[in-house]
Amino acid sequence: MKKILFVGAEAMPFAATGGLGDVLGSLPAAIAAADPEADIRVVIPLYAQVSETWRAQMKQEAVFYVKLAWRNQYCGVYSLVKDGVTYYFLDNEYYFKRDTLYGQLDDGERYAYFCRAVLEMMRHLNYYPDILHAHDWQAALSVVYLNANYRYVEGYHTIRSVFTIHNIEYQGKYDFGILSDVFDLGYEQYSLMNYGGCINLMKAAIECADRVTTVSPRYAEEILSPEYAHGLHYCLRNHTGKLCGILNGIDYDYYNPKTDPVITQHYSAASIHRKYANKVALQRETGLPESPETPLLAIISRLATHKGLDLITEIAYNLMKEQNAQLVILGKGEARYEQFFLDLQAQFPDKVRALIQYDRDLSKRIYAAADIFLMPSRSEPCGLSQMIASRYGAIPVTRETGGLYDSIKGYWKDEDGNIHGNGFTFANYSSWELAERTGAAIALYENAKERKALVRKIMETDFSWNVSAERYLDMYRAL
Repeated sequence: MKKILFVGAEAMPFAATGGLGDVLGSLPAAIAAADPEADIRVVIPLYAQVSETWRAQMKQEAVFYVKLAWRNQYCGVYSLVKDGVTYYFLDNEYYFKRDTLYGQLDDGERYAYFCRAVLEMMRHLNYYPDILHAHDWQAALSVVYLNANYRYVEGYHTIRSVFTIHNIEYQGKYDFGILSDVFDLGYEQYSLMNYGGCINLMKAAIECADRVTTVSPRYAEEILSPEYAHGLHYCLRNHTGKLCGILNGIDYDYYNPKTDPVITQHYSAASIHRKYANKVALQRETGLPESPETPLLAIISRLATHKGLDLITEIAYNLMKEQNAQLVILGKGEARYEQFFLDLQAQFPDKVRALIQYDRDLSKRIYAAADIFLMPSRSEPCGLSQMIASRYGAIPVTRETGGLYDSIKGYWKDEDGNIHGNGFTFANYSSWELAERTGAAIALYENAKERKALVRKIMETDFSWNVSAERYLDMYRAL
């Protein structure tokens, strides 16, 4: 029986802020379903955000203390089983009873403690996985500690490690003054931890891991170049032999327009006409004029430049002025973009709604209502929004980068009228190209027959974890 332990900072539905939580909440279950003989487990911190509903289902597994430099900190291990996966939660209120998951001044210390506690947990549970699969910089030290402190300890010596980069922009960089005091590593680890004159936790995990993966094949190629690697391209070029990209998927049970409890009208690829009741319901909910025939464009995103928001701001005014269309924006982020969309709403009160918030249920109602989904990212390791939009029958307009390139292909028809592709795409980071492709998507909307045929094809595109889960299993077997 293969034993796989996923190590990460968040997992749906327990505590999550974005794509990492979606992946750790769905990939382990997909792997467990693909190989029923495998023993799949996940470990995350027990944050204050984990609800009492989940806590009531947990069982205490162990209590011990974790030594980290001069600290000796309590750790409680709790568990529950969901979808064939055992989830462990590491309890320490000093580190994890906070208002937010990240963004604390002591994040380095918090996740160093977490990573050391993961490895100590193994001996207390007498559970030693075949594969330790760590995700992003918060879990990077679990791979480093395994090699530096546990490799020759009985039980640990056969563990192989995989490190997955979800977003290379966030690497875990720190000053060397805290190498021993916070990370409990000696000077003999200086060269391993050093990159560009500072501690770089992601770089160290790349060096130590047996395999390094990213969340799409295209992104695995892109991060070998300075344009996308945020400085880590030199390190990654030295390790191309163990680098690969596996495209993320989405949870088809959670994102399912046939059964979704938060949308107004259920529908499927075979009953697309029912989708439009969700548009009218959202128009009513947001105060837009109720018009099922008007194309509804949607943006659901963190409002940041690398998500392509600068391109959208360049075309939004003319788009709303010239096109018979409505636009709904959901998200929070940089103040300049929040204010821009609020101003746009003031200029076009019957066409634009700027919802400056994060609301998961509302996002699903928008996906279900939208006809066209805009996602012109400057960079996108994988992206899940374009997959969710497709699942709900919104035509994606995306830039050809990272996982967007791997998942969305440009729409065209051959001489026999056969449809190819599953969206509208553009190559260059250009507001003109975004405007042209968005205009093409709106023009297609006016042709009801072709639009419904494309929407049906989009909804039938498989973005489940089925294929990717098999690729992960092949990698684990090779290790």
